[in-house]
Amino acid sequence: MNILVLNAGSSSFKSSLYRLSGELSIVNTAVPLWTGQIDWNSSQTTVLKVQKLADSVELTSSTVSVREERSGTTRLADIEYILSLLWSGKTQVINGIEEVDIVGHRVVHGGDKYSQPMLIDPEVKMEIDRLSIFAPLHNPANLMGIEAIESLSANLPQMAVFDTAFHGTLPEVAYVYPVPYQWLEQGIRKYGFHGISHQYCAQRAAQLLGRELSELRLISCHLGNGCSLAAIKFGRCIDTTMGFTPLDGLMMGTRCGSIDPGIILHLLREGEYTVAELDRILNSESGLLGVSGVSNDLREIDQAIELGNPRAQLALDIYIDSLREATPTTGS
Repeated sequence: MNILVLNAGSSSFKSSLYRLSGELSIVNTAVPLWTGQIDWNSSQTTVLKVQKLADSVELTSSTVSVREERSGTTRLADIEYILSLLWSGKTQVINGIEEVDIVGHRVVHGGDKYSQPMLIDPEVKMEIDRLSIFAPLHNPANLMGIEAIESLSANLPQMAVFDTAFHGTLPEVAYVYPVPYQWLEQGIRKYGFHGISHQYCAQRAAQLLGRELSELRLISCHLGNGCSLAAIKFGRCIDTTMGFTPLDGLMMGTRCGSIDPGIILHLLREGEYTVAELDRILNSESGLLGVSGVSNDLREIDQAIELGNPRAQLALDIYIDSLREATPTTGS
């Protein structure tokens, strides 16, 4: 069985083709035959990177890498083009889209409706689109990936796997905010994100410990440019650091994490920034990058610390402190 996995984001697109033969487990995972990545660095330049990682018949190592730059194209056209390199050119591993059996999509926001993966149909697409109001940087990009596949093969089954789904077990005390209750009825609540990662980490931890997940209390850490923690009790998520949006919780690479909401009100009241400007600053110019003035990458911050940069040291100290203070509890 050939499974194509897509992760369409606001500034990048990643895809991998897996061929499943035999039984898989959390330990014995599949290795991709092919990977493709698009980086939309600017409106003028698109960078595509494609790797053929294994021979499609023998599944032996056969690495071929291709890098291209494109300009004057639409994002949908870029996606369709990079997927065509599955069955054409130096990185070909299949003979056509018809050899793909199913496509899996990482979809960021599933709201409180979807707590399990869903076969994509018009109703699911409409709900993903409706939830774009809560995830404007992500859900529209996810839909673009779905529509790219539809343009290549209208009848190819597609599955949506939601990043919020694992957090569907949060108790009311964890997901309801201390604001007017009618806001909850408008969908304003903690959803949590990185759920696919947290679920995998919990299953893998149980495997490594030789224990049943249903008897473990775990703290799962997703640390990267985006960061979140999750408290997992007996296999169910009971608390997480991200909230209504991925902006909440820990200090991240370029996101601020939890800050006093009065700061936002003050800046808006003073007229220093527009909503769009604050959105950009809090999501893309804060966190490690904002404090250090160096980078959102801890490796580069470590190098700056070695050179005696005090702001880089401060950024690292705040990052560590946010991890310590935000660690949720798995209960008794």
